[in-house]
Amino acid sequence: MNQTAPPVPPRKRIKLALQGGGAHGAFTWGVLDRLLQDDRLEVEGIVGTSAGAMNTVLLADGLAEGGPQQARATLRRFWERTGKLAAASPLQPSPLDRMRRPGTMATSPGWMVSDLMLRVFSPYQLNPANNNPLRDLVEELVDFERLRTTEGPAAFVCATNVLNGRLRVFERRELSAAAVMASACLPQLFQAVEVEGEPYWDGGYSGNPPIFPLIYMGGCADIIIVQLNPINIPAVPRDMRGIMDRINTLAFNSSLMREMRMIRFVTELIDRGDLDGARYMRVLVHTIDAEAELGAMDASSKLNADPAFLRHLFALGTARAEAFLARHWEDIGERSSTDVAAKFC
Repeated sequence: MNQTAPPVPPRKRIKLALQGGGAHGAFTWGVLDRLLQDDRLEVEGIVGTSAGAMNTVLLADGLAEGGPQQARATLRRFWERTGKLAAASPLQPSPLDRMRRPGTMATSPGWMVSDLMLRVFSPYQLNPANNNPLRDLVEELVDFERLRTTEGPAAFVCATNVLNGRLRVFERRELSAAAVMASACLPQLFQAVEVEGEPYWDGGYSGNPPIFPLIYMGGCADIIIVQLNPINIPAVPRDMRGIMDRINTLAFNSSLMREMRMIRFVTELIDRGDLDGARYMRVLVHTIDAEAELGAMDASSKLNADPAFLRHLFALGTARAEAFLARHWEDIGERSSTDVAAKFC
C-alpha cells in the first residue's frame, strides 16, 4: 500500500538587518553561514551598513548566482581573502596580544603607530592615491550587473551624505561597488566616496542599519538584527582610544535605538486598538548578538583582520545563530523574541 509522504511545511520568511563594525563583521559571516544552512528559512530582504553592507551584497549576489550554498561560498571567499590581505599589513597583533585576549592589537607596534598617525593626518594626506584593497576585492567577488538585474531578496545598503548629513539608502537596482564602499567609508581611514556626484561617509552615522526599508517594502514581519555594536558595556572607558570608540558606538547605535523606540510605540498603539492592525505592520523583532564578548574587545580589534581572529568571530557567530534557532524557532512568524523595551529603550 502506497504511503503518502507528509506535507512539507512552508519555509519561514525573514528579513535581515546587518550592523557594521569593521572586522567584527566576521561574526555576521558566521551567523549568515548558519542561517543559510537551514532550508526551512527564506530570506526576503536584507539591509546592511559598512561591513554589514559588504555582507549584504555578498549574500544577495551569492543567492542570485547559485542559491544558499553559493552564498555561503562567496561569503567565505571574501572573509578568507580579507585575512590574506591583512597578512601584508603592519596592523598585526603582537605575540603578547595573541596571549592576552581575542582580537586586541593594543601592544602591536603597527597599531600604535597607525593610531598616532590617524590622530594627526587625514586620509587625503596619508593615502593620496586613495588605494583600498577591499574595494578591489568586492569588485572581484560581486557581479553587480547580475545583482541589479536578477530577482532575489530586496537588498539595501546605506551611506551618509557628507554635505547635508542625510541618509542615502541604495536599493538593489542601484547597488554598485561605489555604493558599498561609501557605506563603509570611515572618514578617519578613507577619502569620501562619490556616488552620482555626491560625497558619502560611513552609513553608521545615520543608520546602523536603518530598519525602515525592511518595513516599507512590505512582506513578512520578522526582522533579525545581527548586532555588532554593544549597547551595554561593563565599565567606563578610561583611555582615549576606548573613550573615542565608545563615542562612536553610541553614535552608531543611536539611530537604531530611535527606530526601535518607534517600533515599540506603534506596536503598543496596535495592541491598544488605536491603530488598525490590518493596515499597519506589526514588526516582530529578533536579535542575534554576542554583546558580552564583542563589548569586552578593545577598539583595535575592529581593524584586526588576522585570519585566526576572523575564524574566532565566525565560530562565535555560528554558535549564536545555532542557539537562536534552537531557542526561538517557534517565535519566528508568531512573536518578537527580543524584548524591545528592555534591550533598546
